[in-house]
Amino acid sequence: MNYKKSAAEILQAIGGEENIDAMAHCATRLRLVLKDESLVDDKELSEMDVVKGTFSTGGQYQIIIGAGIVNKVFAELESITGKEAATTSEVKSEGHKNMNPFQRFVKMLSDIFVPIIPAIVAGGLLMGINNILTAPGIFYDKQSLIEVHNQFKGLAEMINIFANAPFTLLPILIGFSAAKRFGGNAFLGAALGMILVHPELMSAYDFPNALEEGEKIPSWNVLGLEINQVGYQGQVLPMLVAAYILANLEKGLRKVVPAVLDNLLTPLFSILIPAFITFLFVGPITRTLGYWLSDGLTWLYEFGGAIGGLIFGLLYAPIVITGMHHSFIAIETQLIADSASTDGSFIFPIAAMSNIAQGAAALAAFFIIKENKKLKGVASAAGISALLGVTEPAMFGVNLKLRYPFIGAIIGSGIGSAYISFFKVKAIALGTAGLPGFISISGQNNGWLHYGIAMLITFIVAFAFTYGLSFRKNYKNEVG
Repeated sequence: MNYKKSAAEILQAIGGEENIDAMAHCATRLRLVLKDESLVDDKELSEMDVVKGTFSTGGQYQIIIGAGIVNKVFAELESITGKEAATTSEVKSEGHKNMNPFQRFVKMLSDIFVPIIPAIVAGGLLMGINNILTAPGIFYDKQSLIEVHNQFKGLAEMINIFANAPFTLLPILIGFSAAKRFGGNAFLGAALGMILVHPELMSAYDFPNALEEGEKIPSWNVLGLEINQVGYQGQVLPMLVAAYILANLEKGLRKVVPAVLDNLLTPLFSILIPAFITFLFVGPITRTLGYWLSDGLTWLYEFGGAIGGLIFGLLYAPIVITGMHHSFIAIETQLIADSASTDGSFIFPIAAMSNIAQGAAALAAFFIIKENKKLKGVASAAGISALLGVTEPAMFGVNLKLRYPFIGAIIGSGIGSAYISFFKVKAIALGTAGLPGFISISGQNNGWLHYGIAMLITFIVAFAFTYGLSFRKNYKNEVG
């Protein structure tokens, strides 16, 4: 393959080197910040053998090329343009200039929560393993595995502690990540998170019951102010706001505190003032808002049932196109952290149905496409990738390009989501939303069984509708 020629053709199709503000690449994609995306010739790009698909998101124009090839094409782009590669973070920063305020807010949430997802996933999957060991009726009728095999009881107790740690101490993770994102010292953010979950405080999990039963809430008396000694275990919003206050206060202090006292006074006041403000009024207010948010979403899910699931399933893929789905990470984290009252997250199973549907539609396109060998090859690989939880190649490289597979996919997603919503299937962990997602699903109420049936329904419906739509006259010319 002539990589220099491919790079030159891509450069011409995107409007020339003068249209590039910044450029970088990841494992499979060119990531470009362009001055004017309207100058891009999408048709010309789609006809290139080296290009597997294109899409624009987060202020970046991304060209899917593939692992092992993208770095060679990028090297030729550098050679032709004389531009140095920007880091991925620099490209993201440049891309932010093209975002509206709401997109920046969603991106901010994504930047905070994506780095801590591995810890949340690990804790959630350990919850799944603990559920397998302790839930009755999985292996034995009306009995759990540890009730029949007592030798596993100690293991289950250990795993339960391991599983709960990331959620109980969630403010520490959020504090570190959020303070870093807001431009503050990440370790001060973590320290503030530790204060909010200090073991001497009344646990956030005991607080609602204590209020309901009329128990006395421990408090500090500070200059006549009664401040509740209540922790924020498993809470999201209080720590987000506290980290924002900390980071901005720290940056302000560093501008006015003399350099000789900076390392002494700045950390002191950066912890003392936000912690005091959080316990005084920020924490109680945001804790209540967090309860309202999770309770409201859970109520909508419970009340809406299959109809609510149908609507959410139909809308999930369009939401992904806008990038707004990144804001769901914060909500899911809260729902999973509060799983004792919410039973887990309903968003993950619906996301999984959307991914399965995109994969099924792309695979249907593989069988439909006859002449366009390149698109046919992309459809097969992208379809399998989507079934495993990675939908970008399928959604942007095939389904949106042909239109009718995308319509088939959202119909399949809606029907599958209606099914899992009817049977109240929920996830107790974040993970890969697709075929491997079983371990993230709660085993209660035959959750695994209904998850599997929903995936099968989703696949069949999306595949069938995609195939059927391809025969419509207005899509005939797009079959390829």
